[in-house]
Amino acid sequence: MTYRFLSALALIAALATPALADEPGPGGSKPPVAKTGEEVYRTYCQACHMADAKGATGAGTFPALAKNERLGTTAYAAYIVANGKGGMPWFKDMLSKDQAQALLGYLRTHYGNNYKEPVTAADVEAFGQKPTR
Repeated sequence: MTYRFLSALALIAALATPALADEPGPGGSKPPVAKTGEEVYRTYCQACHMADAKGATGAGTFPALAKNERLGTTAYAAYIVANGKGGMPWFKDMLSKDQAQALLGYLRTHYGNNYKEPVTAADVEAFGQKPTR
């Protein structure tokens, strides 16, 4: 009887373990990695700067990124993304070099911004952005 009990207990324990989804794919245990500038914006920036990038005022003031003249200076934009400013956190520890480059390129060409000069890897590396993950 003890053998049957232990066997049944082992079977129940084996069936009770959570099923883990295969990686990669929907439903996996890891969140998707943002790759495009738009994905990076939606993942890291949109909550504060809003979906239309016009910023917000409430519990804090979040500046507009739409039609923002400061984005015209690639070095300034790269510095702010890497090191933060005021209440904005730094992202050099969270974004890879490629993610920061994609984000800045996206912001400089969307939301009423029309800055054609490309953002280079050197632009984001200059302010401590990590290598690509």
